[in-house]
Amino acid sequence: MKKAFTMMELIFAIVVIGILAAVAMPKLFATRDDAIISKIRTDVANIRSAVFNLHSKKLLRGDNSYPEALDDAAANTEGEELFDGNSTIGAILDYPVYSKNKDGHWMKTDDTNYTVKVMNNDIKFNYYSNNGHFDCKGLNSNKADDLCKQLTH
Repeated sequence: MKKAFTMMELIFAIVVIGILAAVAMPKLFATRDDAIISKIRTDVANIRSAVFNLHSKKLLRGDNSYPEALDDAAANTEGEELFDGNSTIGAILDYPVYSKNKDGHWMKTDDTNYTVKVMNNDIKFNYYSNNGHFDCKGLNSNKADDLCKQLTH
């Protein structure tokens, strides 16, 4: 009667586990990327909805303008509260988004421009205060263009 596994049985088990891990890991990373894209799509939809909600409130007061800016955060600074409005217009989002230069996070680049990092690609968004649009800017790479379409449609 055997009391332990042989060396061949252990090697065989390790090889099988390695093959299963090699098959599962790419699917795990794809799921993570899909989750980041879904989060950013939700952020974009919330920002757009909040801008038009604020515009509707202003219309009720007889003011046809859109907010001049979405926040008063400093550009290119991590830890800033983004999309929280400012003291003159009130909150855009009920809960701000905090800037961070990392996948799945936003960073303000100037008064009306923002970037969001998706799969190590910086996707640029611009807020147009004349019509309230929050859209991807014209980009040069095909990968960034594809990501922009995924995030906004």
